[in-house]
Amino acid sequence: MIIDTHLHLINKRTLSYPWLAGVPALDRDFLYQTYSQEALRLGIEAALHMEVDVAPEEIEAETREIEQLAREPGSLLQGAIAACRPEEASFEAYLERQQDVAFVRGFRRVLHVMPDTLSESTTFRENIRLLNGQRFTFDLCVLPRQIDKAIALVDLAPDLQFILDHCGVPDIRAGAEHPWREQLGEIARRPNVVAKISGVVAYADENWRMETLRPYVEHTIATFGWDRVVWGSDWPVCTLGGGLSTWVAATHALIEGCSMDERRKLLSGNARRIWSLG
Repeated sequence: MIIDTHLHLINKRTLSYPWLAGVPALDRDFLYQTYSQEALRLGIEAALHMEVDVAPEEIEAETREIEQLAREPGSLLQGAIAACRPEEASFEAYLERQQDVAFVRGFRRVLHVMPDTLSESTTFRENIRLLNGQRFTFDLCVLPRQIDKAIALVDLAPDLQFILDHCGVPDIRAGAEHPWREQLGEIARRPNVVAKISGVVAYADENWRMETLRPYVEHTIATFGWDRVVWGSDWPVCTLGGGLSTWVAATHALIEGCSMDERRKLLSGNARRIWSLG
């Protein structure tokens, strides 16, 4: 069975997503019912919703909408990784409000499409320190050249569980492995970082083959070890590289030679432990 730690839901009737205008293939609704029908056939038994960079004033509305979906009978949704703005002075008050929302399991601030200086501000760094030792996780979505920025954040909060999204966002389409390999090794030295095996089909050329993905997935797992990797679909972004069923099939093929215990850790066990999922 699989726990999906990186599910995006898009409902343009109720929320605003300014960035979607620049990605026509994703600029439409991707609703829970569409995802769950396919996910259940693939053995996905639970999912965490990953924020979709809604308009800032709608961040808490997004969480409420996903939590409402989670209350429906048989829902796969077991929590949300909510959006946040650590660069703003209002973050502390926002964090205080989320303490009472058990459904919120962690936070993410998208960084790979933002100026490098965003995470370097005093306010941003002080707010990351506020998360240290708390129950929340923090997802890092950065480009390989930005991993040093991510490392600086990780070192500020040694008792905060960080999740490095999408294998560190390697440029698979260009076949680039450097400086990604070296940077991945450096951040993996921090024991409070886990890598998410996700996103790679969207970063590959549309005609990718299994051997296109293998070096990136295998290096990530080898670098972090089986106790520090989780799996995510990155739906619907994965539809840019074949879709949910294609990515699940590719994952099974990539770990075919691994032990049952190793497979269990990646696909569900580590996620259960990190987010205390049932």
